[in-house]
Amino acid sequence: MAEIKERKIPQHVAIIMDGNGRWAKKRGLPRTMGHSQGAKVVEQILEDADHMGIKYLTVYAFSTENWSRPKAEVIALMNLLRAYMKTSLPKCAKNNVRIRVIGDRSKLDQDLQDSIQDLEEKTKTNTGIGFQIAINYGSRDEIRRAVTRLAKEAKDGNLNPDDITEETISDALDTAGIPDPDLLIRTAGEERLSNFLMWQLSYAEMYFTDTAWPDFTKEDLEKAVDAYNHRERRYGGLIQ
Repeated sequence: MAEIKERKIPQHVAIIMDGNGRWAKKRGLPRTMGHSQGAKVVEQILEDADHMGIKYLTVYAFSTENWSRPKAEVIALMNLLRAYMKTSLPKCAKNNVRIRVIGDRSKLDQDLQDSIQDLEEKTKTNTGIGFQIAINYGSRDEIRRAVTRLAKEAKDGNLNPDDITEETISDALDTAGIPDPDLLIRTAGEERLSNFLMWQLSYAEMYFTDTAWPDFTKEDLEKAVDAYNHRERRYGGLIQ
């Protein structure tokens, strides 16, 4: 592969981290071990993305649909998130990482909500890579919440419905102020959005790999960026 520094680096990469459970099952391990290994990979890929010059990385950690998984698995996932929120501050400070959690956090336990708020507050002035973690996130739910807020503003007389633009809607979403992803990566052979960033991914390039998330490496990230560089991004227009 050509040197990454000679390639155009996507400003914002979004990742659907699939295959943790299958990775564990293949090795005769409990699904929770797959999630634990996947969490380690997240930290490494965040560092790799930063070194490559990617400015924003958004990962799908826990969807609104994931609550239907076995209770023990949900508890394990929540505990992994708790551990990350409590232990990541020194690394964020060292690497200048700015964290934002997207999704409906009101349904999370209060201690996790408090940890999220604390981490966001203490990293908000960092100027390095922006790391967005989607927790209890579903794109339809995000859009529903945004529409509800805009409807209330209109009802209160603070917003003229005729003045609503695409920018108005984008500014009401959880990702307000963050550029839309240029590249979506999904691992473990699946090729669908699964209710992830459906508004924001309207013009993103999509890259699918059979590699399960716990096996995903810097080299896999580079392959995705290399593939991105071979795409013509026309946004509905014609090549000049």
